[in-house]
Amino acid sequence: MTEELSYSAFSGVSLVASGSLAEVLPVLKARNWEGEETSTLVFEDQTGRQVDFDLRGSLDDVLARSLPPPPRTGPGRPRLGVVSREISMLPRHWEWLELQPNGASAALRRLVDQARSQDQGSSRARLALDAAARFMSAMAGNLPVYEEATRALYARDRARLEQLIEGWPADIRRHVLRLIGESLETPAS
Repeated sequence: MTEELSYSAFSGVSLVASGSLAEVLPVLKARNWEGEETSTLVFEDQTGRQVDFDLRGSLDDVLARSLPPPPRTGPGRPRLGVVSREISMLPRHWEWLELQPNGASAALRRLVDQARSQDQGSSRARLALDAAARFMSAMAGNLPVYEEATRALYARDRARLEQLIEGWPADIRRHVLRLIGESLETPAS
């Protein structure tokens, strides 16, 4: 099961909304209706990518356009959350998969589960760092010590990063630290 995406909206350097789309979009719509002068930037927290929403029409119209569509139905076992997609592989890969017990799909699921269990969070940590870097680029690229802070981020030096961003606006600083979460550990002194 995939986790629900969360979003954070900034007006200037201030965080104005954070949460699911259903929580963030009403705030954006209200700000748009009030003719807010400052542009509002919205970021997807899991990736750090900036996203835009069409705020025309009523709040119901905005939600209908922006919320994810209901799950697809079709081949597979939708009630179990199985999603059918197409993949391309070399003939030798198909030959190997066809020899596996319970078929190719079961073998692929086992391989993915095995890889995920061996990952031990390194992919999640890398994604968190990338999300923080994207957010920092958009919101802090012109702030003092941005380059040094980015180097500390990718060096996984949390203490140095925290020291460098101490002078940044509070909401931006807090959001960077929230995005990286536990992916950077402060070394024990």
